[in-house]
Amino acid sequence: MWHYQAPLRDMRFVIEEWLAAPADWQGMPAFESLDGELAAQVIEEAARFASGVLAPLNAPGDRQGCRFENGRVTTPDGFPAAYRAFVEGGWAALACAPEDGGQGLPQLLNAALLEMIYSTNHAWAMYPGIAHGAYECLRTHGTPELRERYLEAIVSGEILPTMCLTEPQAGSDVGLLRSRAEPAADGGYRLTGSKLFASGGEHDLTGNILHLVLARLPDAPPGSRGISLFLVPKLLPDGRHNAVRCDGIEHKLGIRGSATCTLSFEQAEGWLLGEPHKGLAAMFVMMSSARLHVGLQGLGHAEAAWQNAAQYAAERRQMRAVRRPQGRPEAPADPIHYHPAMRRVLLELRTLTEGMRALGYWTAHLLDRAEQGADPALRAQAQGRAMLLTPLVKAFFTEQGFRLASAALQVFGGYGYVQEYAIEQTLRDSRIAMIYEGSNEIQANDLLLRKVLGDGGAVLRDLLEEFRAEAEVAAICPDCAAFAATLAHYCDRLTTAAEGLAAATTQDPERPYRAAGDFLRLLGLVALAFAWLRSARLAAGRGGDPFYAGKLESAAFFFAYLLPEADHRLALIEASRQPLPFLPE
Repeated sequence: MWHYQAPLRDMRFVIEEWLAAPADWQGMPAFESLDGELAAQVIEEAARFASGVLAPLNAPGDRQGCRFENGRVTTPDGFPAAYRAFVEGGWAALACAPEDGGQGLPQLLNAALLEMIYSTNHAWAMYPGIAHGAYECLRTHGTPELRERYLEAIVSGEILPTMCLTEPQAGSDVGLLRSRAEPAADGGYRLTGSKLFASGGEHDLTGNILHLVLARLPDAPPGSRGISLFLVPKLLPDGRHNAVRCDGIEHKLGIRGSATCTLSFEQAEGWLLGEPHKGLAAMFVMMSSARLHVGLQGLGHAEAAWQNAAQYAAERRQMRAVRRPQGRPEAPADPIHYHPAMRRVLLELRTLTEGMRALGYWTAHLLDRAEQGADPALRAQAQGRAMLLTPLVKAFFTEQGFRLASAALQVFGGYGYVQEYAIEQTLRDSRIAMIYEGSNEIQANDLLLRKVLGDGGAVLRDLLEEFRAEAEVAAICPDCAAFAATLAHYCDRLTTAAEGLAAATTQDPERPYRAAGDFLRLLGLVALAFAWLRSARLAAGRGGDPFYAGKLESAAFFFAYLLPEADHRLALIEASRQPLPFLPE
């Protein structure tokens, strides 16, 4: 049993009111013909695809899984047809440039699409999941010949790409990888080595697959400074099979309909992307996009968990409630969403999911502003904010996606632990997102050490100024004044914590690493406070509308019940003064 209805009303609220994106689009030549009504039509069509095509395949695909035989992978029944429908609907081309065959729509609308397909079928979504990032990478770093050969094929969906980074001895530390690339007389390269955990490394959705592979040239310096990036197709331009072989697929906890492959390259033909020994810089174009998209997986899981838990809690009757909604008669047993423990869980699910939607869509909109904005200074500001928020979105959202799926399972009780109720699949599927595209611990290090301490806190100060500006505007609203003061208070405390960590680093270089995870969660909570303050300000005075009344209720719940966790995170950042002991060897 599985329930999903795209949250179109809330999506429109975020896009049209919280972000005021249609007004911004009018100042971007690439989007000036786009308005709120057209954007709404796009996401409504995306909702029909996700709910009508992908959702019915979710549970069957999980139970059937992928099949591997003689180097070939067969995806679950219905997956190839769903991909054809995805391509025919133009969804693969949504946010790609018109000159490359794309529709030229904003990353913001692509984020809404991705949320819905991750909510309905995470495993299927893994196949086209990195296509946009690979498109950006090839567009930025490919030679004219490679762009002409492959760019439109990615945009049209004719070819799907995959990322080949991980090796058995080199997980997160790609500087340890051993795959090698040797220059060939034809101007290309011959790659040899093994890769594992390659999502979509082999499948039956497209005839050709483009592998983006990290490897070392013969003259490569040691470590990550010696990594280059190569494009290696499954099928060569003349139709021959390249020397790439799938040796097997992983048998996983979740996303079982996604083929996670071990690949062998045996003098496979490929071409360099970007400059020699600068493969990580080229790959980062794709990774930055991928990390935002993985964060949206967390949002998708949270939305699915919230919807299914809310529906079940409204139907399931257990015990008599201590208090009932006004006008509800007494009964032998009440719906469990009357009970305080369940109400608290459900409110947390709703509040965090809607708050994350605002932050995730904001990050996507910042990417649009950074690329398409008319003012160079504002483009640079948007880029800085997006780069700061990307590791936060990836780590914070995926952690919440798994945690909220677990909380939702508790609403179901024992029924949540069996396959007849899909929440157990949501819990399993959501766990991987905390690990891949850079584990959440790596994201926390990136956020604190590179994005905050790395520039002396300049971009963080700019972000907090945005938060404080919202607090100043909201302070005159009677429904929001207390929330505004609370947000300003935590902005000050977060600033003090960042400054303290910066000062301590010279004496204790390990300290920011000990504090990074708690700092990321602290920033996530303060960012959610900003999201909910703005939502409350927009909803104030409109309480007669149930939608806006719900926004005010959720804002009050967030500030009363959820934001106090920030004090705990501040205490743990302070506790990071104490070194961690080493464990016995």
